[in-house]
Amino acid sequence: MGLRANPTYRQRRFGAEVRKLREQAGLTVGDSAAVMGMQQSHISNVESGRTGLSPERVRALAQAGGSEDSTYVDALVAMGQASGKGWWSAYRDKVPASRMDAAELEAGADAMLCYEPMFVPGLLQTREYSAAIHQAGYVPASREENDSSVEFRLERQKVLVGERPPQLHAVVHEAALHTTFNQRDIMRAQLLRLIELSRLRNVTVQILPFDGPVPFGTSFTLIRPSVAELSTVIVPHIEQSLYLGDNAAIARYNEVFATMCEVALPPVDATVSPEAHGVKDSLGLIQRLLYPLL
Repeated sequence: MGLRANPTYRQRRFGAEVRKLREQAGLTVGDSAAVMGMQQSHISNVESGRTGLSPERVRALAQAGGSEDSTYVDALVAMGQASGKGWWSAYRDKVPASRMDAAELEAGADAMLCYEPMFVPGLLQTREYSAAIHQAGYVPASREENDSSVEFRLERQKVLVGERPPQLHAVVHEAALHTTFNQRDIMRAQLLRLIELSRLRNVTVQILPFDGPVPFGTSFTLIRPSVAELSTVIVPHIEQSLYLGDNAAIARYNEVFATMCEVALPPVDATVSPEAHGVKDSLGLIQRLLYPLL
């Protein structure tokens, strides 16, 4: 089997985790090659994500390093053996590779923590809102490309209602709820959609109000699989989104998100009657913004 020319994020992350196992064991590339019965050049290709590694060799490396976390090793083996194929495969030539990577991560997530300062999170958008963002965006794209991006985003949303949907906790700044694209009906429908989705048991929505603390300026999503050590933070960028998987980055963004949850309004709870709201909350703010859009 030839070497991969353009490994996916999952493949690169698998290689990075193999390298971490080797380094934690204090093994050189030559040492690990001897442990796994491989050539040194093969190890380098594995660690760069250009080729895979059999489950037996992953376990041999973990054992050599004295790894006692069998849950992590099992998850790492599963990551290396995954086919990478899913509904997103149909969009391979239609959307950027980074979006494909995000969809694959979401499909295997147990939980997702999302912060958005300027837009409603993609997993919570209506078709019309998503289309307005793509059509009025600053990145030039053909109508066909925009249509594919919108359809891809709507397909991604299905993860929230699957057989084992992940928990989604979104903190959205109030600024994101004031953009109407000169079409008030689009934002009205979007605000109603936020309330509707908050009724799902696995979806939590909080609003960070204008009169709250200074907002964090960059959107991000922390995607957490069953083994938290294999979490990934995605930070969108106009050129190339950042995919962060090191422990320090994961800890930093977890801390930032926890702080935002503390300072944001209480979550949307559509089951509570208006008269029962004793304090300002996210639902009350959304309802207040709805009235001028009638």
